[in-house]
Amino acid sequence: MASERDVRARLQRAGQEHLLRFWAELAPEPRAALLAELAPLEPEALREHCRRAAEACARPPGPPPGLAARLRPLPPERLGSASRSDPKTRRRWEEEGFRQIALNKVAVLLLAGGQGTRLGVTYPKGMYRVGLPSRKTLYQLQAERIRRVEQLAGERHGTRCTVPWYVMTSEFTLGPTAEFFREHNFFHLDPANVVMFEQRLLPAVTFDGKVILERKDKVAMAPDGNGGLYCALEDHKILEDMERRGVEFVHVYCVDNILVRLADPVFIGFCVLRGADCGAKVVEKAYPEEPVGVVCQVDGVPQVVEYSEISPETAQLRAPDGGLLYNAGNICNHFFTRGFLQAVAREFEPLLKPHVAVKKVPYVDEEGNLVKPLKPNGIKMEKFVFDVFQFAENFVAFEVLREEEFSPLKNADSAGRDSPCTARRALLAQHYRWALRAGARFLDAHGAWLPELPCSPPNGDPPAICEISPLVSYSGEGLEAYLQGREFQSPLILDEDQARELQPQEP
Repeated sequence: MASERDVRARLQRAGQEHLLRFWAELAPEPRAALLAELAPLEPEALREHCRRAAEACARPPGPPPGLAARLRPLPPERLGSASRSDPKTRRRWEEEGFRQIALNKVAVLLLAGGQGTRLGVTYPKGMYRVGLPSRKTLYQLQAERIRRVEQLAGERHGTRCTVPWYVMTSEFTLGPTAEFFREHNFFHLDPANVVMFEQRLLPAVTFDGKVILERKDKVAMAPDGNGGLYCALEDHKILEDMERRGVEFVHVYCVDNILVRLADPVFIGFCVLRGADCGAKVVEKAYPEEPVGVVCQVDGVPQVVEYSEISPETAQLRAPDGGLLYNAGNICNHFFTRGFLQAVAREFEPLLKPHVAVKKVPYVDEEGNLVKPLKPNGIKMEKFVFDVFQFAENFVAFEVLREEEFSPLKNADSAGRDSPCTARRALLAQHYRWALRAGARFLDAHGAWLPELPCSPPNGDPPAICEISPLVSYSGEGLEAYLQGREFQSPLILDEDQARELQPQEP
């Protein structure tokens, strides 16, 4: 272990010697813990990190000067659509996706470094239950979608196949996530095919460029954003693991989208047949000021421009068909070839520019008292996973329907948007639509038919509560065998056991 003298000298070179100001007060064990935390921080890198944080924070908010003139929407040849394509083309994409899955060439990678702080919980967001009748968590829903897509691909191609699940955690989520998976028997996935790894942490910094102490013996650290993926892939030799397994295509997604389709064969097939090395699912923006990044081109290069960087005038611009000109909303749902990820991790990652997140960071004052600030006092520097689009040789975007594939869980119910309530309703409304399409009818408590409303009322539940296990149907397929011509009272929970009971008997 590095000595106190060595660490102090390194901190002085970085201009951060204040981090040892309580040294004389610390017992041997806290001293050792602090040295262990400070020793890996390279002086030059730490100095640069703090300088860039303070410099970025000092920039005026709002759109960068001249950005509007450099923006262009994605050209049509870079775009595909799940809903606007003819059925034959869509089936061709899907078949190619299933073929690649059956060949064991597809993996999924979950970005799960965040905690559920804004939901009012201290555990990882993937462990959250939104209030479904089945009481399933986000992690369980995702695991079951992997199992179902493996089953579908295997049945189509007469083989057994595996979609490895890579889970990027942080120091704060790795332990609880690993324990949760063990407690639930990895949701009946083979543990050898669930690979958890940790992203790096970076020090939080004051507005004048000083690293924050959250305790006398501990630096305030934060995950380096979902763009920390590329360093983490190298740190933990994940790309080598993928190569050993024969993985060529990786579907990367965020933990908080309750409707996410893992290893979506339509998306995978579209990207593979287009020869893409990098792809992004997008949804049409709901309204000009919607707080989502826009997938577009800047100086002819594909990029996600954050909503805060687009002026209101630019956001309001209309295309010839009357829709928004910049309407491709980013949903953090991406396709990468393994070769592209290798190029980014080993060549392009140092070129990624960190983004500033201004946060309330607990700290100790000069007297050593813990202070929980009431307003933002610190800077956390993050990289974004989508900032690598600029390095792609063949980038494509794939538009999907919001009501089928995007309902994020970010806020408590009190926020009224992107909450447990809206996520639950989105999933139940989707399953209700699937049931109607499969020929089911629903009855009220008195036995009368409920109206077949294809859309739920705004901010309301569907007419009947219907939850369909991902183990029964991945995207609405195959439900006619269980539901066609049948009547059900709400709630209907169609799990594997119920499906077996409803399965028509062979004569």
